[in-house]
Amino acid sequence: MEGIPDNIFDEFMETCHEAGSRGLMRCSGGNLSRRLDDTRFLVTSSGSWMERLSVEEVSLCRIADGAVLHGPAPTIEIGFHAGILKTRPDVNVVMHFQSPCATALACRQTDNLHYFVIPEIPFYIGDVARVPYLLPGSEELSEAVTGAMQDHDMVIMSNHGLVTVATDGIHAIQNAEFFELACHIIIHNGNALKLLQKEDVERLLELREAARGPSEEKI
Repeated sequence: MEGIPDNIFDEFMETCHEAGSRGLMRCSGGNLSRRLDDTRFLVTSSGSWMERLSVEEVSLCRIADGAVLHGPAPTIEIGFHAGILKTRPDVNVVMHFQSPCATALACRQTDNLHYFVIPEIPFYIGDVARVPYLLPGSEELSEAVTGAMQDHDMVIMSNHGLVTVATDGIHAIQNAEFFELACHIIIHNGNALKLLQKEDVERLLELREAARGPSEEKI
């Protein structure tokens, strides 16, 4: 794509293919965006399959309002991609995924699940937010996810899927993989599930904040 540094574009394509090949999405049921600068971002197009994404299926959009600057129609979830990148300057990548166990828990009625079953969740992801079911692609869903993502790096969309954010593609995939692992553990342990101790979680969350550093140094 003209005007886009080759290394950034190649990184974006590699992230999409990697996420798709790991089974984090099913067919066209996922999407990913990558910040280019303060005003523009790349995002997968509507109906595209991540594991086989082609150059022609990438859209260049404006962060301010999600408007298309070049390429095909973007994912219908363009609203929360633009919204998160606009309001979270520390974030460069937004990924919507639907891995099996995480999506299964997104379809449970309870909001009281505890995901801190392995150290990677409090350390890499932190507290997990949840929004109610809202129509995919709707302004209501966009606003809910964008709002929840202001102080979270993982949002569960009830009966829909998950959204995670990171400074780069490999860490977005890592978030998704660790969360899927935690959800797998929760589902398969049933009543025998043992959570991390409260004091251990608090220490891991402290270490997470220390590792993140001042907001102006995150990008």
